[in-house]
Parts: sequence; structure tokens; C-alpha cells
Amino acid sequence: MTVESMSKQSATRIALMGMLSVAVAIGIGRFAFTPLLPVMLNESWLSLAEACWLAESNLLGYFLGAILCSLIPGSWLRLTGRQAPDEILALAGLAATAALTLGMAVPWPELWPWLRFLSGIASALAFVFTSSWCLRRLAQQSSTSLAGLIYCGSGVGIVLGGVLVSATVSMGWGAAAGWKLLGCLVGLLVLWIGYELRRGHRQVSRRDNVGDSTRAAASAPQSVARPVESPVPHSLSRSVESLAESLTDTLGSGVGLGWLMFAYGLAGFGYVITATFLPVMAREVIPGSEWVDWIWPIYGISAALGCLASTRMPAHWDNSRLLAVCYFTQSVGVVMGLWWPGVAGFVLSSVLVGTPFTALTLFAFREVRLRWPHNSTSVIGLMTAVYAIGQILSPPLFGALLRSGISHSLVFAWSLHTASAALLMGGLIWFLAARPLPVRNAMRV
Repeated sequence: MTVESMSKQSATRIALMGMLSVAVAIGIGRFAFTPLLPVMLNESWLSLAEACWLAESNLLGYFLGAILCSLIPGSWLRLTGRQAPDEILALAGLAATAALTLGMAVPWPELWPWLRFLSGIASALAFVFTSSWCLRRLAQQSSTSLAGLIYCGSGVGIVLGGVLVSATVSMGWGAAAGWKLLGCLVGLLVLWIGYELRRGHRQVSRRDNVGDSTRAAASAPQSVARPVESPVPHSLSRSVESLAESLTDTLGSGVGLGWLMFAYGLAGFGYVITATFLPVMAREVIPGSEWVDWIWPIYGISAALGCLASTRMPAHWDNSRLLAVCYFTQSVGVVMGLWWPGVAGFVLSSVLVGTPFTALTLFAFREVRLRWPHNSTSVIGLMTAVYAIGQILSPPLFGALLRSGISHSLVFAWSLHTASAALLMGGLIWFLAARPLPVRNAMRV
């Protein structure tokens, strides 16, 4: 086997591990609640208002986890003088996700909000640090074309969760059995990911040890002549200055980081109600239809295929314009079930909201790496936090409408039309943000 083929095989394994990690962190860790919610409502585990509170708890945890992700790299560098071990942090988040998913099978309702809260923290840690180490490792092997496979994991996890829950329901098992089944699946995936990470780390260490001895002998005189400086203060000041410059950008010189973070937060606000209550809405509008159990898996399949399609798009296409298209597509999708209240309408809603779901994240993070290459991990963490804020604001609106006493149909109608308007606004911001950056022009060449 040639060196080139070995490198390609290693890059494929990295992308596969990233995909399964995101499947665990997002597809199951965060979204397992969606297909199990109708079962829990049917078994009187909770009410729709209580379900809204559980969703809010998970989103609050995700927000806190995203904040931690933005702080950990700088704090770790300041305390240890080394880069944060993103692989280890990602694996820790995945292991916590497995334990917390299993914990939801325990019939103690007073613990469920805390379990969902902690699950949100674990999901954010696993997602951000998986993105960081996978993108870094793929870039080192000149295989960034495989990066799209990582974010297909959200759709893959949603499909796995939806199919397993449908199988659980068809066999007459309850919600507790569904949580146990998903928790065991997550545990097995985490064990495999940990094994592969350890094996890959050993291979890299062996190669680095051989290369380091040669490089050390060649660079020894230069090392003696060069003064030793502490890298921490300079690195931190450079990151702060870069973020400050980005935040002070004006529309006259292009849309800056503040506007892009706001637009990314609108994406979080816009999709949450659909992604949380889509199966519940479908059961109310088309009760008894055999398509009801497939609405959520179709969402996941669409998300995976949309992400795969995004990787086939030419690299010189502007990420901001692609993001605008994603937002506009989702804005139509979230209200499609209202405009066309039937099987076709809900299937189309799943496709239109699901297809841009992971592609949107890929385009946004890729744009971050182009605009802020030296502190992309921190910026990704900040944008994930703002995305989480958008998500957090959506369930309270939904809950307030529920408590107002109006019918469920009006609650869904008002919430989804508000979400559609937010997505339209976010898409407009990304469209205005499109501009020819020097780094993008260099990539085109």
C-alpha cells in the first residue's frame, strides 16, 4: 500500500469517526427527544407544556456548553502552555451523552430537566471539539473535501433515532425502552470511536517521533540562537484584537462578526419548533396515517443528503450566498405543514427544513475558517453559543402561547410563521455579507 493510499484511508477513517461523533452528539443526544415525545405524551409521562420545558432545559445546557467551548481553548493555553486536547474533550462529551441518554429511562420526572440540561452541555462539547479536531486532522492530510461527511452525522443520527423509535413503537414497547435502546446504541458507538482515536493517536505518535529526531538535529543551532518567549500572552492578545476588529466592522466595509453571529442565531430560533414538535404536529393533523412514523426519519435523510450535496458544490462558490439559500429554503419549509395540511405537506416540510440543516452548519463554519483562520475554534464556539440563544428564545414563545389558552393549531401557526420571518431576515443578512475576501480569491486560484 502506497503512502498516498494510506493517507487517504486514514482521512476517510477520521471523517467517519467525525460523522458518528456528530450523530451521537446531535442526532441522538439532542434530537432523540423529538421522536420519543409523542410516545411520552401518549403514555402520559408529561404534558405538551412540560415537554416544552424539557426542550428548553436541553437548549439552555447547549448554550452553556457552547460558552464553555469558546473559553476552554484560551484557558487551557494560558494554564498549560499547550493547545486544548480537542479529541479527549470530544470523547468526554460523547461518553456523557451515552450516560445521560440512558438516564432518561429512569421514571423520575423531577430528574428529567436536569438530565436534558446536562445532555445539552455534553452535546455542545462533543460537537464543537469534534468539529475542531476533525477539520484540523483533515486539513493536515489535505483532505478537506471529506469535511462534509462530518456534518452528515446529524442526519444519520436522526435517522437512526427515528427508525429505532418506530421499531420500538411497532413492537409495543414504551418510551423507557426507547431511551434504553438509544442509550445502548450511543454507548457502543462511543466505545468504537474511543478505540479508533487511541489507535490513530499511536500511529501519529510513532510517525512524529521518527520525524522529530531528524528535525531536531537540523534545527538545533537555530533553537539556541532564538530567544524564548511565553506564547500565551501574545496568543491571547492576538485573539482579542482579532475579535475586536471583527466586532467593529460596519456595513460599509462588509457585514462583520456581530451581524453574522446574529444571523446564525436566527437560524437557531427558526428551526427549533419544527425540529422539536414535527412528529407531534403530524399526529394531530394526519392521525392514523402510516406516514406519521416516517416524518422524522425523512427529516434526517434529507439532512444527510443535503450535507452530502453541499460537499459536491464548487469550492469557489460563496458560502454567504449558499447560506442565504439555506435560510430561504427553511423559511418556506417550517410553514409548509400549515399551508398544505396533509401527508405531502409534512413530507415536504421535512425535506425543506432538513436538507439545509447540516449544510447550513458546514457553510457557516467554513466561512469562519476563511475569515478568522487563527482563532476559528473560539469563533465557532461563540457562533454556536449565539445559535443556542436563538434556540432558547423559541420554546418560551411557544410555551407562552400554550398558556394563553388558545388552541394547539393556533399556537403552532403563530410560532411557525414567526420562525419563518426570522429565517427570512437571517438569509438577507448572509446575502448582504457576501464579498470577495482575499483568502477566498487565493483558494480559487
